[in-house]
Amino acid sequence: MFLDFFASKGHEVVASSPLVPANDPTLLFTNAGMVQFKETFLGQETRKYTRAVTTQRCVRAGGKHNDLENVGYTARHHTFFEMLGNFSFGDYFKREAIQYAWEFLTETLALPPEKLWITVFEEDDEAADIWLKEIGVSADRFSRIGAKDNFWSMGDTGPCGPCSEIFYDHGEDIAGGPPGTPEEDGDRYIEIWNLVFMQFDRSADGTLTPLPKPSVDTGMGLERLAAVLQHVHNNYEIDLFQHLIEAIQALSGTEDSSNFSLRVIADHIRSCSFMIADGVHPSNEGRGYVLRRIIRRAIRHGHKLGLKEAFFHKLVQPLVNEMGDAFPELKQAQALVEKALLQEENRFADTLDNGLRILDQAIEDMGDKEIPGETVFLLYDTYGFPIDLTADIARERGLTIDIAGFERAMEAQRTRARSASQFAGGLSEQIAIDGETAFCGYSQTQETGTITAIIADGEHVDQLEAGQEGVLVLDHTPFYAESGGQVGDHGEITSDNASFTVSDTRKQGKAFTHIGRCEHGQFHVGQSVTAQIDESNRQATALNHSATHLLHAALRNVLGDHVMQKGSLVDPQRLRFDFSHFEPVTPDQLHDIERMVNQQIRLNHPVDTKLMAIEEAKKSGAMALFGEKYDDEVRVLSMGDFSIELCGGTHVQHTGDIGLLKITAEAGIASGVRRIEAVTGDKALDYIDTTQSTLNQVSDLLKAKPDNVQDKAALLVQRSRELEKELESLKAKLASSAGDDLANSVQEINGIKVLASSLEGADGKALREAVDQLKNKLGTAAIVLTAVKDEKITIIAGVTKDITDKIRAGDLVGHVASQVGGKGGGRPDMAQGGGNEPQNLAAALASVTDWVGSKLEN
Repeated sequence: MFLDFFASKGHEVVASSPLVPANDPTLLFTNAGMVQFKETFLGQETRKYTRAVTTQRCVRAGGKHNDLENVGYTARHHTFFEMLGNFSFGDYFKREAIQYAWEFLTETLALPPEKLWITVFEEDDEAADIWLKEIGVSADRFSRIGAKDNFWSMGDTGPCGPCSEIFYDHGEDIAGGPPGTPEEDGDRYIEIWNLVFMQFDRSADGTLTPLPKPSVDTGMGLERLAAVLQHVHNNYEIDLFQHLIEAIQALSGTEDSSNFSLRVIADHIRSCSFMIADGVHPSNEGRGYVLRRIIRRAIRHGHKLGLKEAFFHKLVQPLVNEMGDAFPELKQAQALVEKALLQEENRFADTLDNGLRILDQAIEDMGDKEIPGETVFLLYDTYGFPIDLTADIARERGLTIDIAGFERAMEAQRTRARSASQFAGGLSEQIAIDGETAFCGYSQTQETGTITAIIADGEHVDQLEAGQEGVLVLDHTPFYAESGGQVGDHGEITSDNASFTVSDTRKQGKAFTHIGRCEHGQFHVGQSVTAQIDESNRQATALNHSATHLLHAALRNVLGDHVMQKGSLVDPQRLRFDFSHFEPVTPDQLHDIERMVNQQIRLNHPVDTKLMAIEEAKKSGAMALFGEKYDDEVRVLSMGDFSIELCGGTHVQHTGDIGLLKITAEAGIASGVRRIEAVTGDKALDYIDTTQSTLNQVSDLLKAKPDNVQDKAALLVQRSRELEKELESLKAKLASSAGDDLANSVQEINGIKVLASSLEGADGKALREAVDQLKNKLGTAAIVLTAVKDEKITIIAGVTKDITDKIRAGDLVGHVASQVGGKGGGRPDMAQGGGNEPQNLAAALASVTDWVGSKLEN
């Protein structure tokens, strides 16, 4: 209804953006409808429409906006929610925004006007007049509120403006007063819609300058609105949640639908499923860590409901039943989401019980109401308990946690985790570069351009001298700047009397930065130069980049549509491709993937590139990379009907140019993420040559032909194992025989038999067996046996348990080891040590009898 209403008012219906904001490092997750329009509001991009409407999936569970700890405790906090929003980019302003909101609520939804309460910023007379004089809202249901609640800003500086909020009155039987009154914290009046009027540009000194094109950004929580329309006061009582709660009840047998844990799990399955569908995977950092925290909190609440076996992944299907039609991407990713959740459940189940026991014991031993920081850290570091999970448990039990102590324990790890990023050549992101570089490298390898900026030693300079390292910025360049996993071009920039070797090319804003060294002569701003890329380097990179596209398509064909790119590195030497998959790729699957790619190479498809509108590209089946932000017009790369993707990199002209692809490695790099490494072209031939040479050398060593070397090697391995068993048996017999012989060399002191001797050819295992046999044979005894191999001494000491109160094996082995340049230790009845001074061993063994005697005297 919301989308249709605003579409009828000339708004473009825009799809929800993913939960991971494209190219926005300031946010962990999309937390509001305006996030995907941020650059539009800032004037950094333009769209073909000036009015838009969305229903945006949002997560508030990390960073500045974090509702995780309140989920389940309140009626309206969620980690995941949908935000309805309508937007004006310099088109309509306050009057239309207010009129649309009132019409939708009171006419389309037929909400009683007397149930709605309106607030405006206390200084916004314009909005107040529209509400009171034009809309006709009663002054009895109207408030002027201060800047804390009714003035919005994107940051400390930049676009900002007053708000107008709409509240719904849930009735006199619920505690609380109207907004702006001392009783406003009650639950009677609930905000359902916030209309933000972007009216000013705030400068660093706080000055507000009217924007040339004022805009509108609104947000209304779908769950809160559904609660109003379904005549319930608690969001968890709406149909979206009730069906999920019923599914959890069926799994757990819990009858009380208001159970706190049911609500937590119902909320968390929504956020976790959509995060995974949008490309986030459980990990120990960033977004992946937030996801892991939420999953583990849900598992712990399932544990409270008696769900000891994996259950969380079974709730994906009920969620798809509820939301799959509205969000087809969730339905498409269902199998991937289920696998990811099951894997994480199994990972955490191994430690949950142990961690809870540790926490229960710590709480039992506490002298006050605060769980020590050391315990919180132990649970985090050893048992994988996120700190907010421990805090959640503490809260339930009326306790607090020692945050400061936890932070102290974490500081060492934080220090190691910190890393500073800085560009080469003294270029950092803090250095502003004006202007833009035109890239002509798709069709040219050489271009004439003008130097627009030079950077050296971290600052702008007018010229660069011979021997100096720095950065040249040109207005035109054939050099590809590092992007999309492809490394930047190498090459040379020259003038009549100077040359600059380019070792890397990167982007900063819209400028291309050529990083390198001035070899001779000098360069100055405004100078005309010739830029020439290293063509062999570029071609080798292009082979690998094009092969990456074929590899991606082959992976999806062999492993399934859940495979999505998670990262890549393409350079002249090799390609590295990271992708979503929850188990190792089998040798047979790797074989099929490699053969499929090479088949496409042999088919010699033309590699076509087209520029088209982003929506047209998506309709054509082109795959977009996760987390990338695309312009309205995109570059679509196709290789026959096998692969079609959005890509701005450089590529071969025909797939046959790749020559050959050879996979060299496959491994897991994170939970649910695998990595394949491969080589192409000449590097693939080099790899095969090296492998063949190694095979020939092994064949010669085994006196076998290459085609039966595997059988010969298997026979040798089997024979080696048989010989190892025979050797162990012989050593055991030797130890037994030596024990019999050594029993005749025993000395007795005060009823204790003492033996100290060396066994030739024995190892540690044989020595231990001999000591055990001698203890059984001699009765009350103290024994030391040693062996020497390659100047290294192994020492085993054994003491029968009836005398360990007087003589301890650890002390005995330490006595001997200290004389031969070593040390040792162990249990009171058995200990082991070593040393590296065999020349002193005889004297050390001879001293054992006197040492035992001294212990007995004490």
